[in-house]
Amino acid sequence: MRKLDRFRGCLIGGAAGDALGYAVEFLGENQIFKKYGSTGITAYALRNGAAEISDDTQMTLFTASGLLSGAANGAESCLCSVQRMYQCWYRTQTESYPLRDQNTDTWLLTVPELFSCRAPGTTCMSAIEQGANGSVTEPINNSKGCGGVMRVAPIGLFFCDKPVSYAETDLLGAQAAALTHGHELGYIPAAALVHIVRTVAEKDLPLKNAVEEAVAAMNDLFPQVRFIADFSAIMKKAIRLSETEEDDLEAIHQLGEGWVGEEALAIAVYCALKYRNDFDMALRAAVNHNGDSDSTGAVTGNILGAALGYQAIPQKYKERLELHDVVMKAAEELYHG
Repeated sequence: MRKLDRFRGCLIGGAAGDALGYAVEFLGENQIFKKYGSTGITAYALRNGAAEISDDTQMTLFTASGLLSGAANGAESCLCSVQRMYQCWYRTQTESYPLRDQNTDTWLLTVPELFSCRAPGTTCMSAIEQGANGSVTEPINNSKGCGGVMRVAPIGLFFCDKPVSYAETDLLGAQAAALTHGHELGYIPAAALVHIVRTVAEKDLPLKNAVEEAVAAMNDLFPQVRFIADFSAIMKKAIRLSETEEDDLEAIHQLGEGWVGEEALAIAVYCALKYRNDFDMALRAAVNHNGDSDSTGAVTGNILGAALGYQAIPQKYKERLELHDVVMKAAEELYHG
């Protein structure tokens, strides 16, 4: 059943994980634990009184805006609109606020705080500069960076309880990622995240079942692709590790660092399943490691926020979160469609 609390939880959860991890994204484990103590970072590192989001949340917001502006004419129109919104996001990274041409494609361009470079991915920037016109069938590069998966959660939310098949929704997630990331492991994890988010936001299904369903769905959707077996293997490893007493850091080391799509999703799945009823511990595990801490934190927050809802997110992750109200507005617009 479509629940506003889960829409809010998914987007605020993602922004919270992003903001917690952004402070340590480029630090090694030894540096993190030296700076923040034996438990690592457990609360926001504030800058000018706010917990800053990164490009992950920025691009998630523009994905949501694209869905809303393109929804009237179906999935193909949504994809074109998302592509246009990524070009709008690119302008926030390369131009100053306010825009001189008074662009009205999206209200997000009236938010001055979004006109800030927060370590945008090189692949995203270069691909969008060239038009962001990649696809699953006609890739524009061979990148499998996590920039494809970290931004697509709104697609899973938007199609909750709508007469659109999961296969169509999942494929839209893959195509949205493939606009900039052409490797199979750049777009398949995005499709899987969309499937997981839609499943837990729409149904009262245990999270493990939702993940397993997503893995099976990817095998059905992409049966002939070269790397589908690799994707399935790392996802099954994440599930298996989440059911052991393995130390979190040791488990995450077995999954990678999260700089690439399948590793980012696998780490997020591990953390969300291991701490399925504890949002705080899930986020802490997701960011305190070598690697792309803001993206693994963001995807973990997307998944668990959609599963548990906004009310289950600790207050410390809501207070001082940069653009909290903007993210909430985006979630509410997605909910009302």
